[in-house]
Amino acid sequence: MKNLMIVAAMSLGTMTAFAQEEAPAVEEVVTEVVESQDGFNEVAIEELPEAISAALEAAHPGATISKAYANEEAQYKLEVAKEDGSAVELYADAEGNWIDM
Repeated sequence: MKNLMIVAAMSLGTMTAFAQEEAPAVEEVVTEVVESQDGFNEVAIEELPEAISAALEAAHPGATISKAYANEEAQYKLEVAKEDGSAVELYADAEGNWIDM
């Protein structure tokens, strides 16, 4: 009886381990599809043009960029955390000019 319980526990543990490995791959694919639907792909914040950082500091002192995205037309979508704790989404071109989208 003990052997049967041990085998059942090991089988269940093995199935659970395989299920956990598969789940992140599905989530990653869904995330990539959503991000590329609007034409913007995520870029590293360090890759942003200096003009955008300067424009953000001038327009929103103390704000920080949480995430940045770029499209083929060198337009940037920024997820910005303001100093008061609110979050906004801003758009700019490579020269640091704000864009209404």
